[in-house]
Amino acid sequence: MSTRTYAATRFDVWAPEAQSVTLLAGGDKFPLAPLDAGEHSGQEGWWGLTEASAAPEAAEIDYGYLLDDEDHPLPDPRSRRQPAGVHELSRTFDPTAYRWSDGQWKGRQLAGGSIYELHLGTFTPEGTLDAAIGKLDYLVQLGVDFLELLPVNAFNGTHNWGYDGVLWYAVQEQYGGPEAYQRFVDAAHQRGLGVIQDVVYNHLGPSGNYLSRFGPYLNSGSGNTWGDSLNLDGENSDPVRDYILENALGWMRNFHVDGLRLDAVHALSDTRAVHLLEEMAQRTDALSAQLGKPLFLIAESDLNDPRLLYPRAANGYGLTGQWSDDFHHAVHVNVTGENEGYYADFDSIAALAKVLTKGFYHDGSLSTFRGRHHGRPIDVRSVATWQLVVCIQNHDQIGNRATGDRLSAKLGYNQLALAAVLNLAGPFTPMLFMGEEFAASTPWQFFTSHPEPELGKATAEGRIAEFAKMGWDPAVVPDPQDPKTFTRSKLNWAEASEGEHARLLETYRDLLALRRATPELNSTSFLDVDVEFSESDRWLVLHRTTAEGRVSIACNFSDTDQTLPVDAATVLFATVDAGLTNGKLTLPAQGAAILR
Repeated sequence: MSTRTYAATRFDVWAPEAQSVTLLAGGDKFPLAPLDAGEHSGQEGWWGLTEASAAPEAAEIDYGYLLDDEDHPLPDPRSRRQPAGVHELSRTFDPTAYRWSDGQWKGRQLAGGSIYELHLGTFTPEGTLDAAIGKLDYLVQLGVDFLELLPVNAFNGTHNWGYDGVLWYAVQEQYGGPEAYQRFVDAAHQRGLGVIQDVVYNHLGPSGNYLSRFGPYLNSGSGNTWGDSLNLDGENSDPVRDYILENALGWMRNFHVDGLRLDAVHALSDTRAVHLLEEMAQRTDALSAQLGKPLFLIAESDLNDPRLLYPRAANGYGLTGQWSDDFHHAVHVNVTGENEGYYADFDSIAALAKVLTKGFYHDGSLSTFRGRHHGRPIDVRSVATWQLVVCIQNHDQIGNRATGDRLSAKLGYNQLALAAVLNLAGPFTPMLFMGEEFAASTPWQFFTSHPEPELGKATAEGRIAEFAKMGWDPAVVPDPQDPKTFTRSKLNWAEASEGEHARLLETYRDLLALRRATPELNSTSFLDVDVEFSESDRWLVLHRTTAEGRVSIACNFSDTDQTLPVDAATVLFATVDAGLTNGKLTLPAQGAAILR
């Protein structure tokens, strides 16, 4: 582990290929000297101030590095603040100076929890961390357990989804910077809400990335859809891995977050015997023991590979959870009727039934969208149901549609409530996307603010090309660089108290409360789940059985009333007027009910 600290008097930097490094701080220049490898866990290539150097003493200092004969200072790869943007000088920040008030927060396990995903820039009109604090009481009343923030690390421009970040240790200034982030987490914990931070370690944004100027951080020419991949397994990759691992642990140690969502881990290129994810899980577990509270990692993966979740003792990576897009696809197709592109394989009630009982639909089966077999079966005795994080909407599944339209753009209350029941009463860990709970009418579109015109043009053109395989009309795709694309994606909070919006919000509150109060809805084993369904009549009944009893979730996807066989005596919740008589449930079209 590196001894690198972030107080104003320590400015170590890894630049193994530089012949000279000069620190520019407070307007003055300070030559740096090569450091003994023993100061940085045996790692060569570190530079720092010597005892003979006059260290800057101010509480806050703007600084950067001059490499070799360059005359333009570069920001610190481990910068904590970028007040003037990612191309300019860094500013010192001491994360230990904040006086925390969350001492009563002992954390909570992911098991049995629910997640609310939000993007800070569009969650409130102001788009800041402090403004988001003003919505925390609303989220407590809604009944969610964790808030998952889309990436907040520094990116080029003023607004972005966050996946174009280039300085992973800095919090974007438009959101309020690092101290505002600490205030947000502190306020969330005081209200009993956990915080999950979305982090991106598989690529960097297209502008403002100076890492390759400092050292071999990247595998040039070997990358993924979004750019060059990180050097995780090549020569001089140890400091690169530490750069990532220290960042991951720093969110949990310095900012008190409870877990990380790891973006697109399938794009991490690592051939080492101990994969980066396994090492990250090991260190997270160690930090959890040290802090005396639960900490967890949730992976987004396109591989449908349960080895991410298997214990390290069983040659798995030992992550806490992973996203399952198959659940989203199966629900989406059955409530909307869309079956283009990657939705095609999920166009049946049987597909949904398989996902509910097996976790993945593609578990070695043929994926027609990919043109090959895909995935691996889950060992249902080794993986708990809650380890799969699922949703009916999220930033990707909305924002990567041609117009960024939500389900509420096409569906009415009955279908939206039906989908909500499957998500919140199903066997997995449910996640909501901001505004979903009140059927927000605002879209959530893909937006960027690249200052470079050529980059903005390339982004817009690339966006259109992405939609060809889904069959969406490129003429309706909004320009990501148009500021209106960003502003129209902001939530309209006035809707939450109006008409059908308020009705759906109450449904979500009731479902989340019922989930907390009903032991059967928090069962953890795939062996507790079984399903009955009729493909022709388009209904499905999900049973969840535990020692406390059995709860059935009945869903009618058809456009006509259906009579379903159920072994239940009481309707605990229904989205429509449902009739239960002698083991027969009459369920109106597009209706759902929870019974015991």
